[in-house]
Amino acid sequence: MINTNPNHKHTYDEHGNMTCCSLEEKIYAVTEGQDLSNQTHQHAGKATAGIDLRPYLPASISFVLLLAGIVADNFIRITFFQGYVRLIWFAISYLPVGWPVMKDAIKAFKKSEVFTEFFLMSIATLGAFYIGQYPEGVAVMLFYAVGELFQSAAVNRAKRNIKALLDIRPDIAIVKRNNQFISVKPETVSIGEVILVKAGEKVPLDGKMLSEKSSFNTAALTGESKPKIIEVGEDVLAGMLNLDKVVEIKVAKKFTDSSIARILELVQNATSRKAKTELFIRKFAKIYTPIVSGLAVALTFVPFIFVQEYIFNEWLYRALIFLVISCPCALVVSIPLGYFGGIGAASRNGILFKGSNYLELMTKVNTVVMDKTGTLTKGVFKVQKVETPLDKDEFIQLVAALEKNSTHPIAKAIADYAETSSLQAANVEEIPGHGLRGEVKGKQVLAGNTRLLLRFGIAYDKSIDAITDTVVVTAIDGNYSGYITIADEIKEDAELAVKSMHENGVGQIVMLSGDKTSIVQQIAAFLGIDSAFGDLLPEQKVQKVEEIKKDQLKVVAFVGDGINDAPVLALSDVGIAMGGLGSDAAIETADVVIQTDQPSKIATAIKIGKATNKVVWQNIAFAFGVKIIVLALGAGGLATMWEAVFADVGVALLAIFNAVRIQRMRF
Repeated sequence: MINTNPNHKHTYDEHGNMTCCSLEEKIYAVTEGQDLSNQTHQHAGKATAGIDLRPYLPASISFVLLLAGIVADNFIRITFFQGYVRLIWFAISYLPVGWPVMKDAIKAFKKSEVFTEFFLMSIATLGAFYIGQYPEGVAVMLFYAVGELFQSAAVNRAKRNIKALLDIRPDIAIVKRNNQFISVKPETVSIGEVILVKAGEKVPLDGKMLSEKSSFNTAALTGESKPKIIEVGEDVLAGMLNLDKVVEIKVAKKFTDSSIARILELVQNATSRKAKTELFIRKFAKIYTPIVSGLAVALTFVPFIFVQEYIFNEWLYRALIFLVISCPCALVVSIPLGYFGGIGAASRNGILFKGSNYLELMTKVNTVVMDKTGTLTKGVFKVQKVETPLDKDEFIQLVAALEKNSTHPIAKAIADYAETSSLQAANVEEIPGHGLRGEVKGKQVLAGNTRLLLRFGIAYDKSIDAITDTVVVTAIDGNYSGYITIADEIKEDAELAVKSMHENGVGQIVMLSGDKTSIVQQIAAFLGIDSAFGDLLPEQKVQKVEEIKKDQLKVVAFVGDGINDAPVLALSDVGIAMGGLGSDAAIETADVVIQTDQPSKIATAIKIGKATNKVVWQNIAFAFGVKIIVLALGAGGLATMWEAVFADVGVALLAIFNAVRIQRMRF
C-alpha cells in the first residue's frame, strides 16, 4: 500500500539510489516534488562508469537456487533432497528476496502501519512454507522482488527526466570583474553584472543581450528545435544554448529567480496537486487493503462452520492466494507514474502543468476563451500612420514621453517609433481599459482609445471609429490633437490552433479583447472563431466569462498573457498563460503555462491530457478486471500461487510499462 506520509525521510546510497523505503515511497519522493538537484549534481557523470548490478544480485541468487531446487524436485529426483534438506535449501533461496521485505514489514509495523504490501507478501509466502509449498513461496517473493526492480527502473526513468532538466543549468558562469572575465558559481553573480557565454555553452542566468546578435537553441526550455536569433537588447534566458559566437549578457535576475529555476520548481512540484482519479485510488487503497486482509482470514476459518470435510491447510492456501492477488500496488504505483509521465511529456513539448489535476481537467475542456493580443496575434505592434494638425515630431515626442510609462505593447510601439525622447512625463495615471493621462512640458496629455476621450468629455473626429486598425487617439490640454494607427500581426499557427481545438473536442471558442470591435470581428472571421467581443474593459472580460460559466455543462479554459488577464485566469476552470516563459505573473497566476507563443500548443495540451487519461483508465480497468477474476478463482480453489503472482506482479508490471508509454509518445 502506498505510503502517503510527507514527513518520511529518504536516504540515498553512493550511487544516488533511494534506500530504506518502499517503491511507493520512491514514487512519492519523485512525484511529490522532492528536490533532486543535489543528487543530480553530486552524481553527475557517474552513469558513464557502467551499470550497477548490485540491486539485481539478491534476485539472481534466489532465482538460481529456486531453479536448482525445482530441477532437483521434479527432474533429477535426488534422494536426499527431501525433509529438512529441502526446507533449508528453499529457505536459503527465499532469504535474499524475502528478508528485505520482512524487514520493511517490521519497520512499518513499528510505525503502526500494519496493512502494507510488505505485510501481505510476508504472510502469504511464510504461509506457503507452513503448508509445504516451498517453491511457490520462494517464487512469489522472487517475482515480487523482480517486479520491484522493473518498477524502480520506471521510477528512475521518470527521475532522469527531472535530472535532464536540472542538467541544463550550467555549474559555471564567466563573469566580468575588474576588467577581466573569471569563472564563478552562478549563485554568486549579482544583477547588473556582465557574463560571457561562448559558442556551444549554455546560458547560466537570465539577462539582456549586449552583443549584436547570436543564434540560440531554446529546445530545453520550449521544446522547439528551431534555433532563435536574439539581438542586442532582447531577453536571453538561462538554459538556452549559444550556437553562434561569443556573446556578452547583462544579468537581469539572480540564479534562484531565473526562468529555468522557476520552471524546474514547477515541474518538480507539479504532482503535488493530485488528479481526482489519483486521490480516489489512494483513499480506496487505504480502505481496500484491510478489507481484503479480513476476507482472507474469513476465507481460512469461516468454511469450518459450513464445510463437512474441512481441511485447514487447503483453505489457508486459498487465503494465501487471495492475499497475494489483493495487493493493490498495480494501481497505487502505475497511476501516479502515469500522470507524472504526462506532465513530463507536456514539459518536453513546452507546456507546463501545475498539477495532474489540470492534466485531467484539460480532457474535459469544451469551451476555450482567448485573449487576442499576444495570444492569437504576435503582440508586436508597429506604428503605421500618424495623423495630427500639430507639428508631427513635437506631437510624437509628447505622446511617446507619456507612453514610456506603460508596459503595454502598443505603448512600446509608440515609444520605439519616437526612437529617443528627452521629455519626461509627470503625474502619470494609467486608466485600465482606457489609456494614459499625464503632464508633459506642462501640458495635460491624454493617449488611449476613444473611450478615454469620451470619459473626459473631449470631442473627436468620428471618422476614426471606422478605422479597422488599432488607433491611439490623443488630446492635449483638453483638445483633440490627432491619432496614431498601429498594426498587429496574426501568429502563423493561429488558424491551425483554432482548427485543432475544434478537432479535439472544443465545441466553442470565444475571443475577448479590449481592442476595437471591428478589428476583433475581422480576426475572428478569418480564424474561424465561433464568437468574439471587442471594446471590453478588464472587468467586462470577467463578466463575459461568468456568463459563459453559468452553463454548468461548460468546462472553461481561458488563454491570456498571464499579466493583464489575471482575474479571468483565476476565474476560469483552467487558466492558460501564453508565452509565459519569461513572465513572473504568468507562472504565478496560470494553471498551465505555454512556454512558447504558439496557440497551437493548447490543442497539444488537450491531446497529452487525453492520452494520459486513457492510459490511467486502461490500467485501472486492467488491474481491477484481472484481480477480480483471479480473486474469484482463488477463493473457489481454482487458482494457484502462480496465477496469483501474475495477478499481482504481472499486472503491476504491465500497468507500469503502459504508464511509461506516455513518456515516449509524440504529440
